[in-house]
Amino acid sequence: MQEDDPTHAPARDSSLIRPYARTGGRTTARHDLRLETLLSTDEDRLYRATNDQAAMMRLCLQPRSVAEISALMKIPLGVTRVLLSDLITLNLVAVHEPSAQPNIALLERVLSGLRKL
Repeated sequence: MQEDDPTHAPARDSSLIRPYARTGGRTTARHDLRLETLLSTDEDRLYRATNDQAAMMRLCLQPRSVAEISALMKIPLGVTRVLLSDLITLNLVAVHEPSAQPNIALLERVLSGLRKL
């Protein structure tokens, strides 16, 4: 058996895709998304999304922070911001800016998510 035999090539894993490939090489988001910015969507919008977009949008069926989405998707924060910015531009997710007072429950959820990294 030869090592370069294509019948024995390892299966491609989507986690091996370089982060910049997911954004088409873009490194800057169109929207200013802070770590604590909440995003949400509804099931009706899922049908207008591509498979890659829908995976991220499913997390937003309940309001989630940018940091939490990044941790759950296991992709770098900068890539998450670019991809979420695309969803905002396409009107597939809604943005909920935080109030002047910090939400302690949200901060605890973000901290918990970061600790799981």
